[in-house]
Amino acid sequence: MTVADADPWIVALAGPCAQDVARVGPKLARLADLGRAGFQVPTGYAVTVEAYRDFVRETGLERAIAAELAGIDDDADPEAFDAVASRIRARFASQPLPAAMRARFEQAYDALCFEVREVDKPVAVRSSAVGEDAADHSFAGQYETYLGVSGVDAVNDCIRLAWSSLFSARAIGYRVRSGLGHDGMPMAVGVLELVRARAAGVAFSVHPLTGRRDRVVVEGSWGYGEAVVGGVVVPDHAELDKDGLDLLEYRIAEKTVVSVMDYRGGAVVERPMPAAFARARVLDDDELAAIARSTVAVEAHYGHPVDVEWVLQRGRREGDTIVLVQARPVTAAGQGFTDPPRWDPVRYALRYGARLP
Repeated sequence: MTVADADPWIVALAGPCAQDVARVGPKLARLADLGRAGFQVPTGYAVTVEAYRDFVRETGLERAIAAELAGIDDDADPEAFDAVASRIRARFASQPLPAAMRARFEQAYDALCFEVREVDKPVAVRSSAVGEDAADHSFAGQYETYLGVSGVDAVNDCIRLAWSSLFSARAIGYRVRSGLGHDGMPMAVGVLELVRARAAGVAFSVHPLTGRRDRVVVEGSWGYGEAVVGGVVVPDHAELDKDGLDLLEYRIAEKTVVSVMDYRGGAVVERPMPAAFARARVLDDDELAAIARSTVAVEAHYGHPVDVEWVLQRGRREGDTIVLVQARPVTAAGQGFTDPPRWDPVRYALRYGARLP
């Protein structure tokens, strides 16, 4: 993208400053790092932490948020968290962007659209809060992502919604219970091209239950990956030998829900899976090998086990790579994730008859 890295509010994902965690948050910094390392990642940019801080300061939201949170402590009941969160998020929704910020955001979105040669390109608006993947604290699933957003007004609305997800009832409660300050975890936001997905899912460079390092585990379903990472669909499950990428096991699931692009509504939505797809195998051997190959390469790049979110793009041909949209480190084998996906090991064990470690 033709966005100067000196810009305090916008950083191109392909630019040298996009790996600065303090500016763009860990999620986007890792994606930028993967892109620079040669992996296929979406085109896009980060709306920086500075943009968030300037917005809340210039609009007076900073003072209003502090006042709302002043009376909240770990003795507060859930209804109090809900009420405070509702009021704070309503303030974000009703507060327009300052004129200069709106103009800069419009320029950045138009530049992205021109780079991919598509007017009003649908994008993913992804939160990337500083500190969300700390080893001793995980905010996985607490901040929000919006898929299939098209047009500058809708993108700007979703940026403010992503900012406001810092103050969901769940996130406020987690910070209070963990003794974390509310102003020490500002939010960057990624605006990334929405890769047209034929299928999507997650992959692990170690077995997520047993910790076996000689396996690559791939889970995927039709359409976009939100139904998979959100746990609302049982995906197909495959295990491959890490050394030779030989397929060891493939289980076809009864897939009841799919995430698809609603072109009339301008968003990715969930709907019932068509009957023809529900019991059909999602990934062939070449696609599985491509996903596993990228997952093993990401592990080698970082020097530790990882889980990744992948997209099998429409039009992909045999032998092509796949697109990575997120990567996270796994801690010691069998001990979980520093920034875990919304993945439930109990449900996993029940699904596959495995025993929890």
